[in-house]
Amino acid sequence: MNKTRLICTATAIITLAMPAKAGGLLTNTNQSINFLRNPARDATLSIDGVYSNPAGVVFLDQGFHFSVSLQNAHQTRTIHTGYPLFVNNVNNQSAVHEYEGKADAPIIPSIQAAYNRGKWSVQFNFALAGGGGKCEFANGLGSFEKVVAGIPTYANDINTLYATLGAMGLPGMSGQQMGSRYDYQSFMRGRQYYYGFTLGAAYKLSDNLSVYGGVKMLYGTSNYYGYVKNISIESISNGTSTIVPAAAYFENLGNQLNRYAGAMEQAGNHAAAQQLSAYADKAQQLSQGTQDIELNCDQTGWGVAPIIGVDYRLGKLNLAAKYEFKTRMRLKNKAANSLSAGNISMLDTFRDGQQVAEDTPSLLTVGGQYEVTSALRVMAGWHHYFDVDTKQYTKNMLSDTNEYLAGIEYDINKRIQVSAGGQRTLYGYKADGMNDISFNVNSWSVGVGVGVNVTEKVKVNAGYFHTFYGKFNKTEGEAPAVTTNEFTRSNRVFGLGVDFSL
Repeated sequence: MNKTRLICTATAIITLAMPAKAGGLLTNTNQSINFLRNPARDATLSIDGVYSNPAGVVFLDQGFHFSVSLQNAHQTRTIHTGYPLFVNNVNNQSAVHEYEGKADAPIIPSIQAAYNRGKWSVQFNFALAGGGGKCEFANGLGSFEKVVAGIPTYANDINTLYATLGAMGLPGMSGQQMGSRYDYQSFMRGRQYYYGFTLGAAYKLSDNLSVYGGVKMLYGTSNYYGYVKNISIESISNGTSTIVPAAAYFENLGNQLNRYAGAMEQAGNHAAAQQLSAYADKAQQLSQGTQDIELNCDQTGWGVAPIIGVDYRLGKLNLAAKYEFKTRMRLKNKAANSLSAGNISMLDTFRDGQQVAEDTPSLLTVGGQYEVTSALRVMAGWHHYFDVDTKQYTKNMLSDTNEYLAGIEYDINKRIQVSAGGQRTLYGYKADGMNDISFNVNSWSVGVGVGVNVTEKVKVNAGYFHTFYGKFNKTEGEAPAVTTNEFTRSNRVFGLGVDFSL
């Protein structure tokens, strides 16, 4: 155990706050209430197409069109970590511990607007394009606790030292032992908001065909805060066990050993003095390695990328495609731990002034919508996220993400419309890309909702979107220090919005 190992583990806090996320890495597709009602929006001919099918918006009536949405999202991230040494935790003697993170985004706003005139449609969109909110792990993570749990593994060496020095008659050594139990406090929180703005125009080439070109800008702001503190271990003195601060315990031991080394040196026993000094240095290293660790890092950055799209109408069938280019994002750190990070390679991610890669992957969407009757429409879509092309991952960590979507809309009458749909998300994460700091698991999502035409030009939408996640199991290490992790999530989103035209 050393300070570097503890700090590196305790402060590896990244990409923790994306509760409103649906899609690939740092990509949020639920940018309207219509998506919550039915996620298969890739060939829609409604105002929410400013995001999902911008080329099709040109087929709306002439004039101004707006959509305003407010969503509320709640997500949990649950990890069950198994590690043999966890049984020595004074508060939980189980070998498998649960760590739950709660992520909330109370209000997720989005605005979509278009002005249609002649063959042109000028469009604007604002949303949390990369998700937004905060995630808290009240008890830290298993990767944090594993390091703390490893501290008592030095007990055998220390107890052998106690016995040897006690047999030599050195005071304060006889009857002393280091036990196997430990205690600590840990916490981590990530807060992240990725604001997305798009501006573009669609052009109607014919009554059936339109194209779109635009640009997307992302502005990201994040804060990561966490700590591991009050690390304590078991001290046994003449058979009496107590839990004591680890840093002070090892510091006192080191001071004792240095005093004995000085006495040995004065007595002319140079070999014994050097050996005791070496033991004292190790004790002081353990003292330094069990000090409180804290990180507070702010990150900001922005990126720009083009978007293109096409829409083709063939009778009752509408087909559409859109391609968003990769957004190159480099976030700049403003970190309170700059001095310590400067000397530790794994902390370079959080070094003050350092730039961190957080690219948003390019995205291809293809969809179709068919009008079965004047009141009934069915739709389907496919999303492909080119996640591997982002700088922060490699092919041995993940492959690209795919989503498959289907939905239905039905007009009960001229005023009330109901809809429902589903989405299957298949992430390409491999074992090397999964850890308790950052993970995603395959999922099924369903959305339901209603739209009410208050007037001919005003429509109120309400929707609910729920995601059912699978589980991912990962085993690493060799016996007896085998670590097991089971990852899963939960997610639900409510939303209310209004579409209107002028």
